[in-house]
Amino acid sequence: MKASYTLSRPVLPVGTSSKIDLLVSFKAEAPAAASKRSLNLSLVIDRSGSMAGAPLKYALQASRQLVERMGPEDWLSIVTYDDKVSSVLAPVRVTDKAAIGSVLSSVRAGGCTNLCGGWLKGVEHVNANKASERINRVLLLTDGQANEGITNPETLISTAREKSAAGVITTTLGFGSNFNEDLLIGMANAGEGHFYYIQSPTDAEGVFGIEMDGLGSILAQNLEVTIKPAPTVKVASVLNRYRFESRGQEVAVGLGDVYSTEERQLAAELSVDAGAAAGPVTLATLVYRAQAVVDGAIREISGEVPIVANLASASESAAVSADKNVLAQTNRLRIARVKDQAVELADKGDLTTASQRLRQTIAELSATLDKASYDIAEEVEQLAHYAQRLESRKYDSVIRKELRDQSYQAGTRNRGDLALRGTAGGSADSLEAVAAAGNGIVLKCVHEGGKLRIHAVSEGYDSSFNVQFPRSAREEGVTYVVDKLELSGDGTFYRVNGLIKRLVLPGQERAARPAGTTGAKKGKPTASKVTGSAADLPTTNSVGTGVIVQCIKEGSKLRARVVSDGYDPNLNIRFPRDIREENVLYVVEEITTTANGSSYIACGDIHRLVQ
Repeated sequence: MKASYTLSRPVLPVGTSSKIDLLVSFKAEAPAAASKRSLNLSLVIDRSGSMAGAPLKYALQASRQLVERMGPEDWLSIVTYDDKVSSVLAPVRVTDKAAIGSVLSSVRAGGCTNLCGGWLKGVEHVNANKASERINRVLLLTDGQANEGITNPETLISTAREKSAAGVITTTLGFGSNFNEDLLIGMANAGEGHFYYIQSPTDAEGVFGIEMDGLGSILAQNLEVTIKPAPTVKVASVLNRYRFESRGQEVAVGLGDVYSTEERQLAAELSVDAGAAAGPVTLATLVYRAQAVVDGAIREISGEVPIVANLASASESAAVSADKNVLAQTNRLRIARVKDQAVELADKGDLTTASQRLRQTIAELSATLDKASYDIAEEVEQLAHYAQRLESRKYDSVIRKELRDQSYQAGTRNRGDLALRGTAGGSADSLEAVAAAGNGIVLKCVHEGGKLRIHAVSEGYDSSFNVQFPRSAREEGVTYVVDKLELSGDGTFYRVNGLIKRLVLPGQERAARPAGTTGAKKGKPTASKVTGSAADLPTTNSVGTGVIVQCIKEGSKLRARVVSDGYDPNLNIRFPRDIREENVLYVVEEITTTANGSSYIACGDIHRLVQ
């Protein structure tokens, strides 16, 4: 493993106080440096009612792909949970992949969410075959809130920390818009694993692939770096989201795993009181240690790196440009902090100040960073989109999750495919709609790896290039017409110039209209009325915007309960009796609450959910 560093300002003026950024990278010295270690994994799959349909389908499909990437030297167990916890596959060597696939194919959605019980059973299975030379990890998949068993977030996060200290890592994967991202991020941080936001179920396989790429390329584990500053230097802050501890003037930072396929970075801000003499000066010493597989055995590796800057006159220092790459990386981490601050303010109802923080960051980015980079341009566009949403009082769970996920990934990972993910919030509905492109350039909005991207489809343009485009108008599958595309300064992406219109079929043309004016309001919902039995109901394999209801037997009665997240499963529901059938799942068009809040009413169409 090789450690290297870069300073935002390698030459400092003598006799002055200043702050500079330090960026340290840990990576493999050569592609062959990583020694593959066997896996000891437990897949813990939420099979609660809210996972029914696409989320569970794609989670199981991704799980099968994970199994295909494992070998006979690896151990795997599978736990499913709703109200109850089931070990559907006790720990086995991955030798019969067809049999494991059959186990996954038998998983069906059920009731509520005993997240803690399922996760702890997975930990138990990993412990059964835990060894220092293996990768011991639980992958926890959920789309909901912990509403059975232990539900206190602080307790779950503290327990994840205990399990990590004992050698079992936890990675969490949140599906959809109803899970508790603060809990899953907290468990991943405390558990020394990763967190992934799977906004669209179709992204599940790609996210599993990212996690497996890492597990298959671990270069070192438990990397800890101690920054030992010189007497005239202080560590002003650690910019990453890693755990750290101040020990007097020294700061110890835990970076976790290092992969041969991904640089592990540590960024810190240093306060420096420069001396009066020109020449090289050691600002700090980095001391690092980690565990790695060497010749088939776990060995501790360690090293020291002196952080050296040069002192020069004010004019000589000013003549040396700041390192744009370091500033881009460290400002990315500062932006991540601002996103968390915006979430904290918005949670308190102060949407105005939250938006102002984002707008201020946009202004700073525009003034100090090179916007020739598509990533910077995209960051600015996304911040503007979130600011506009907050100003429009449209702060919801999806926007919150996108902001928290982007902050988390920026603070812990160095992968472009995990940066700035998010697909919600945009709409092309207010644009003028035309049926012919004329002399305009045709663009298409597509969903790529958890992001909405715009590409040119007109001849003469590179369709692989991204197009800088207003996030507020991006909508998957929509085709646009623009007046002009300009190539960026670095020649790697396009910028839109002129009007943006939506391209539609003949007969669908219309003028532009103000945002928020579409869609007729529904009348007062009416209670569902159906005839026949459950077998006579129309079927569906998708939940869509509906609500999931399950029938369970309590004594001699069949009781209906709402199992979609955000509803109280203990409340009674007015639900047609003739169609009630034990353990059947139904998709109801709408659920309303009675005036006194004591029960629910099923309203609109009812379908039987087929899995």
